[in-house]
Amino acid sequence: MNGLRSAIGFLTILPFAPRDAEGGLASARAWFPVVGLLLGAILAATDLLLRYGYDVVSSDSRELPPLLLAVILTFLLVALTRALHLDGFMDCCDALFGGFYRERRMEILRDPRVGAFAVAGAVGLILLKVGAIMSLPANIRVWAILIFPCLSRGAVVLVMHLFPYVRSGGIGAPFLKRGGRWQTIVALLTTLIIAIGVAGFVGAALVAVVVAVAWAMSAWASRRLGGLTGDVYGAVIEVVETCALLASLFAPHGSIFSMSPPLLRMLE
Repeated sequence: MNGLRSAIGFLTILPFAPRDAEGGLASARAWFPVVGLLLGAILAATDLLLRYGYDVVSSDSRELPPLLLAVILTFLLVALTRALHLDGFMDCCDALFGGFYRERRMEILRDPRVGAFAVAGAVGLILLKVGAIMSLPANIRVWAILIFPCLSRGAVVLVMHLFPYVRSGGIGAPFLKRGGRWQTIVALLTTLIIAIGVAGFVGAALVAVVVAVAWAMSAWASRRLGGLTGDVYGAVIEVVETCALLASLFAPHGSIFSMSPPLLRMLE
């Protein structure tokens, strides 16, 4: 369980374990989807609490404005993850779009300053997330919010295994010390089980979508950098989260392929 505690301590602000717990990070990858499910559960519970709580206290039975609720959920996720992944995404925007050769891109990744590509990328990403959450139909809203952080963290474990890590001593290095193959298998199986258990066949389809997106993005970044870094891992999580939310909007609702367990139906 040291790996789980280390994964929670590293990926979230929750005080389960120090980020540098000895030996824990090396076995933490397998637990990434579980941490994602925990984050999704917090978001889904917050969504239900705000929506139904506002309806109860509102004197004229008005609903909480969907835009406001989507903004709250988006920034709650940023806060819960200490903006760790968003920071990596912004660094990658500057490096991958602003550098003209590998050495310059790696130099930009190490630069703490923020450039125009980072600002534009972050604004666009946040707007897409807010818009996607605001547009989720009522009959899929609970399960979509519940599983999208899990899907992204399962997908990043796969690219951590498939692509070389190019920065010695970087933030992602401790995760790659041992058990790569088995941790990847466990993480992917966990992600698939959670996705199918929550969203049925649509969940399985979403796993395929996020894996494809994560691989394509990582392959492109690897060609430009010679491999991946911790910043790229964070960027993959952010992009895959957004794509998972957007893909959920196109799920074939109302058919056998979108059946979810009765418990999830009761919550919708």
